[in-house]
Amino acid sequence: MPREPFRPRSDYRHWTPVLTRWFDNDVFGHVNNTIYYIWLDTAVCGWLMEAGLLEVDGEDLIGLVVDTGCAYASPVSFPERVEIGLRVAKMGNSSVTYHLGVFVEGAESASAQGHFTHVYVDRTNRRPAKLDERWRSLLAQLM
Repeated sequence: MPREPFRPRSDYRHWTPVLTRWFDNDVFGHVNNTIYYIWLDTAVCGWLMEAGLLEVDGEDLIGLVVDTGCAYASPVSFPERVEIGLRVAKMGNSSVTYHLGVFVEGAESASAQGHFTHVYVDRTNRRPAKLDERWRSLLAQLM
């Protein structure tokens, strides 16, 4: 089944460096696919924390993952260093879809790319909550 080409490095607005670990490799000698999801989650939540939008114990809004996926183009192995590119692909009233690229450090082509959709909900009642202007302004920087 043919797929669209991976997004180029230039499409991403924020970068998270990641050191691979010996533990990340599976018996086939490359990073196990479950580790990619950890990297994607870390890149999104790390940016949200840096931007002041995610406070584990205090923020009124929390993001619940409703969709995620990852496609692979080439293997990554320990001890390679990787860079996770992040951009906002779509922003709704209460949801945000992030696109992420996994690049071996300095590479022009992604080894993998993923997506991650959060629906932001009220911490107490878990009902969708509209993103306010502060959120929208900060997230727009990644578009």
